[in-house]
Amino acid sequence: MELDQGRADEYSALLAVARTGSFNAAGLALARHPTIVSKRIAALERRLGVRLLERTTRRVRLTDVGARLTDRLENAAAAIFEAEQEAAASGSELRGRLRLAFPAAMGRQWLAPALPDFAHQYPGLNIEVDYAERFVDLVGEGFDAAVRLGTLGDSRLIARKLADHRIVLGASPGYLERRGTPRLPKDLAAHNLLRYTGPVSSPEWKLRKGSFSETVLPDGNYRSNDIGALLEAARQGIGIVAFGDWLMSRDFENGALVQVLSDWRFLENEGIYLVRPSREFAPARTEAFIRWMTALFASGVPWHRSESD
Repeated sequence: MELDQGRADEYSALLAVARTGSFNAAGLALARHPTIVSKRIAALERRLGVRLLERTTRRVRLTDVGARLTDRLENAAAAIFEAEQEAAASGSELRGRLRLAFPAAMGRQWLAPALPDFAHQYPGLNIEVDYAERFVDLVGEGFDAAVRLGTLGDSRLIARKLADHRIVLGASPGYLERRGTPRLPKDLAAHNLLRYTGPVSSPEWKLRKGSFSETVLPDGNYRSNDIGALLEAARQGIGIVAFGDWLMSRDFENGALVQVLSDWRFLENEGIYLVRPSREFAPARTEAFIRWMTALFASGVPWHRSESD
């Protein structure tokens, strides 16, 4: 179907009102008088035979039909923008801002050292990375992609699993020499358990071995909302920590920490995911990042590769 200028103007008017919330603001955005914006939307409603806006003296609100049409138009506008971008540039000539969200500890330890390779491949991109343990709102905060650990709960996101996420227990050799090595989860009650209190945390340690399961309430004299601080405390013999194997793999390798109850598994084990907003057409810059991340993890997780290199 050929899109004439009249229809394009009608769609632009509807999108402007949806984005700004009023005819006056939409007129400013389009450099048109508010009455012209109103007339264009009225013409669109007559042509479609449906009401797209509810108008009162105080506010303008999208109807359900108007909201659905606006969503489709937003996706179409994004697709057109990306088609223009891909036509104008390809490969290392990608342009624009790429906003990424990484888990703080994993991002700093494993992703930050690798990300410059992506930046070298696409020097035209403006890359912005947020390192935080919280789950950011990709849609609301305007992120293009994020790495998430554990269980996914946001149905608005498209996810690609990069690797398994395995939680393990660790303690220093000196601590275990002083306090003894736990043989069963119930033995943990006699130990100083270092508890993480950050935004993505659990008050319980749920362990499983075959058909057996145990729940431990971590209790001790040392807790923090900072993963690095707890890891350092464990290295110095304060107690036992529970974190992803990605965090403690180097400490296990160099002997600073020893894995505890290695034949038991945490029920919270899930995955490491790359997620993006669920609009149908991802920007070319996001697709490039997804391909790069997939290749990064394709030969195995970096922390396991480092042990065998």
